[in-house]
Amino acid sequence: MEMTMKVPTAVTGRCVVGGCCRGGQLSGGEEENKEQSVVKHRTEPQVVLPDDDAEEETQEESDDDDEDNVNDEEDDDDKDNVDDEEDDDDDEEEELTVPYVIAVDDSSVDRAVITALLRRSNYRAVTAVDSGKRALEILGSEPNVSMIITDYWMPEMTGYDLLKKVKESSELKQIPVVIMSSENVPTRISRCLEEGAEDFLLKPVRPADISRISTRMLQ
Repeated sequence: MEMTMKVPTAVTGRCVVGGCCRGGQLSGGEEENKEQSVVKHRTEPQVVLPDDDAEEETQEESDDDDEDNVNDEEDDDDKDNVDDEEDDDDDEEEELTVPYVIAVDDSSVDRAVITALLRRSNYRAVTAVDSGKRALEILGSEPNVSMIITDYWMPEMTGYDLLKKVKESSELKQIPVVIMSSENVPTRISRCLEEGAEDFLLKPVRPADISRISTRMLQ
């Protein structure tokens, strides 16, 4: 007896009951193909590696900026130092050019008056003493005196005697000497001027007298 075997037809890619065309589900093979297609089109994340050249350029720029800042600070410091040195030089020059005066009077009141008048004028450095002898002691150690202003009548050594001592000294004779007196005696005034006195002032000494002397001395 002859037997016949029927082989079932393979189903590949066809719709099953209610197939895809009718809103049904995809077969197993189609689902797998769809998943593989999705995987193939998935974008891989890109990894950006650091640029060594850019990093080196950035570091070099930072180093250059730091070096410029340091140089600027050094320049500022140098400029400040130069300015300070110039200020110091100006101060030293000012100290050397300040007129130095010795005021001589045995009266403490008259010494205070003449000292105040001198300091209000251009004579800021004033040493006041009570005798001609003391004035000569100072002149022995400090000959760089701009002017001597002295009272005429004093015990032990008069203003006239002090004037003669100064004019007889080769080291001191260039110092101007001004005589003051409360007595207006023409012969006394003439004798002092002939001996080399710069001026003869009558007491009380006025600011205008000091101003006149200062203008003449600074010419």
